[in-house]
Amino acid sequence: MARPSHELLRTVPMFESFDEAQLERLAGEFFERSYRAGETLAGEGDSGRSFFVIESGEVSVSVRGSSVGRLGAGSNFGEIALIDKQARSATITADTDVHAFILPIWSFRPIVEKDPQMMWKLLESVSGRIRAVEERELTTG
Repeated sequence: MARPSHELLRTVPMFESFDEAQLERLAGEFFERSYRAGETLAGEGDSGRSFFVIESGEVSVSVRGSSVGRLGAGSNFGEIALIDKQARSATITADTDVHAFILPIWSFRPIVEKDPQMMWKLLESVSGRIRAVEERELTTG
C-alpha cells in the first residue's frame, strides 16, 4: 500500500516541524484513495473523522452551496476534524480526478498521545494559526 512521501507531509503546516521519525510513523497511518471528477471527498455537515492531503488533482470548496475556493496538489483539509470530531464546515468536490492520502482520527490520536513532542508541535502549529486569524480580524475589522 502506498504511503505519502515525507516531502508531501512537510507541505502540511501542522506537520512541517515533525522530525523524520515522526513523519515515518505518521506516513504509515495514511491510506490512499482516488476520486473521479464530480465525486465528493467530504460533505458539509458530515461527521469529520479524517484529514486529507491531495497528492494530485484539483477540488472545489463550497460552503452553503457557494464556491469559496479551490485546492490542488499539496493542499490539505480536515485538520480540525482530527482534534474536535465536529461536523465538516465545507463540501469538497473533485473537479478533476484526484489522488489523496487520508488520515483517520482513530489512527492519528494514538500516535500523538504516545509522543508528547509531537503533541507539543501540533499545539504550536494550531496556536500559530489561531493567532494569524486573530491578527487578520484585528487589521480588517
